[in-house]
Amino acid sequence: MSARALAATTAGVLCLGLAACTPEPMPVPTSTPSETAAPRGDGVLTIGTLFPTTGATAFLARAQDAGVELAIREINEAGGVNGAKVVVYHRNSGDATTEKAEESLAGLVEKKVDVIIGPSSSVLAERILPKVLQAGMTMISPSATSPVLSTLPDDGRLFRTIPSSSLQGVALAELAGDGKKVALLYYSDAAGHDMHDALESALDDTGGELVVDEGFTETTNSVDRMITAVKRTEPDMVILFSPFSEMKRNKELLTKLAAAKLAGSRLWLTSQNLADYSQALPAGTLKDANGILEGIAPDKAFEKRVKSADPAVKDFHYAAEAYDATILAALAAILAKDDSGVSVADALADASSGGIKCTSFGECLDVLRTMPDIDYDGVSGPLAFDKNGDLRSAVFGLYRYGAENKYTLVGNTAAG
Repeated sequence: MSARALAATTAGVLCLGLAACTPEPMPVPTSTPSETAAPRGDGVLTIGTLFPTTGATAFLARAQDAGVELAIREINEAGGVNGAKVVVYHRNSGDATTEKAEESLAGLVEKKVDVIIGPSSSVLAERILPKVLQAGMTMISPSATSPVLSTLPDDGRLFRTIPSSSLQGVALAELAGDGKKVALLYYSDAAGHDMHDALESALDDTGGELVVDEGFTETTNSVDRMITAVKRTEPDMVILFSPFSEMKRNKELLTKLAAAKLAGSRLWLTSQNLADYSQALPAGTLKDANGILEGIAPDKAFEKRVKSADPAVKDFHYAAEAYDATILAALAAILAKDDSGVSVADALADASSGGIKCTSFGECLDVLRTMPDIDYDGVSGPLAFDKNGDLRSAVFGLYRYGAENKYTLVGNTAAG
């Protein structure tokens, strides 16, 4: 039984256990009691953000906060949700080395927040989830990509507008193409193993072949051994899937891959390590290397709208996903005719699939005036949730490195 199904079954048993009946001398036919209604909201959809305005990942916060603020402004200009203006509270999650996320979440609970947009970190999302559920809130992360989040017991109240990193394996297999040989060097943790399995399965479907699959940690598997294994197979594509926390090992691998003439256009960096290496590696090391990153690169028109919410935004990563998470929460509350976190969660799948296509909050409102169902596809691309609250398909940005070891966007691809 899935975590969500188990949670639903347990909740049903508890509800039935609370019902008592008075003994009667004779059996009396009775109707079957209906399921207890979900908790009702207070009439105002209240959203709280949890993004890292301090700590190692502080560069992620500004665009996401601005994306949420832009969405709130547009929702309220269109009349709000169920006749009331949406309220938002922005709070700092810090990074995973502090307890700031828990402290900020406690403050949002006091504010009677219905929906949390955030956090940016998968580690923090897993850490605060039990407290989010206890408070009756729903959580939608625009940038937490760990596949572990798909398996957590969440009462159906954890969603993501960013794809799980496992979908990168599908995208890369499709980019490799039929008959191509692929070498994967991956950090041996849950995300790495999930990426390995997804890539291997997808290559079977596309006609490619995984000729090297070398896992490593900070203390296992030497760089020289991995380079030798890759060089022996002469692959068409070399993928490095290793987190920023392993930057020392990443730099050594990238340097030796380039020296062995295994870099250039056959090398792919992933969302785990796509970075500016202009100060970390000799010039030209990554020339023509490729990168892939979850999420769509927004167009200039959307960037302009985001800057209208915060003129200081320069890096727009995950702004679109944060914006779409907020729009979806509002549309779900309208469909449910209720702003409680539980009701929003129950209606999110309906807001994102199965109805008439609409691509903005205002357009979706127009559809709902005459039709009962909508299918919101947002700035970040098509949005449809599976039973785990994950996106069924996703858009990835494609990047290429120049001689300065800096990357630029060259296109997008879809997977799933």
